Amino acid sequence: MTNEIIVREIKPINIEGGYLIDGFPYAGLANAIATESLINTTSQFELSGILDSDLFPPISIIRDEVPNFPARIFVNEDLKVAIFSSYLTPHESLHREVAKTMLKWANDHKCSLIVSSSAVKTEEKPFVIGVSSTEDAKKRLVDAGIPILRNGTVPGIPGILLNEGAVTKTNVIVLLYKGQETGPDFRAGAEICMAMSKIVPGASCDLRTLMSEAENIEQNLKQAEQEAGPLRDAIYG
Repeated sequence: MTNEIIVREIKPINIEGGYLIDGFPYAGLANAIATESLINTTSQFELSGILDSDLFPPISIIRDEVPNFPARIFVNEDLKVAIFSSYLTPHESLHREVAKTMLKWANDHKCSLIVSSSAVKTEEKPFVIGVSSTEDAKKRLVDAGIPILRNGTVPGIPGILLNEGAVTKTNVIVLLYKGQETGPDFRAGAEICMAMSKIVPGASCDLRTLMSEAENIEQNLKQAEQEAGPLRDAIYG
């Protein structure tokens, strides 16, 4: 087995000058909840591709009577937005490969910005702050009214996206939210979704709808993680 991430596009994709949003769940589910909420509350997102790997758990996620790959690509060509959406948290051994796949895909499709998010442990306000890989990406945070992190640590795939983006001059923004030991992730997901809508033109989040949708999304994601557990254990030991 290899850790290569295979991208299979099932329809033509044209989002030149647009945006790629990272929807993989990491520590907690807020990132995945935010991107699923964007898909559900912003019209015209279509399933346009899938992501697969020998090291992904062999599982089909059934939603509304339809089988789904765990990791998929949704595209809104009117907004020029693509979302890498996943029901399952990638194993740590795949973090570099997932990040490299995102960067290559974004550059191949001539995207202007990659947006991700991550939890941070802090008592500071406000709830959401941001960090960027380039001055152009930083300006987008400033224009959106999102405060910028001065010092800290960003782990995993979002951290790799930032590092590689800084070296290759690829615009990357990572939205950072307050991690929590207990309690639901859907509230954090709603906050991240609202912040993303400030950065990505045309993306919208109706807060009232979002809060009810996000709670259901969190339950679905937790169920998928639980059911994939034995399969993941068989792969990684």
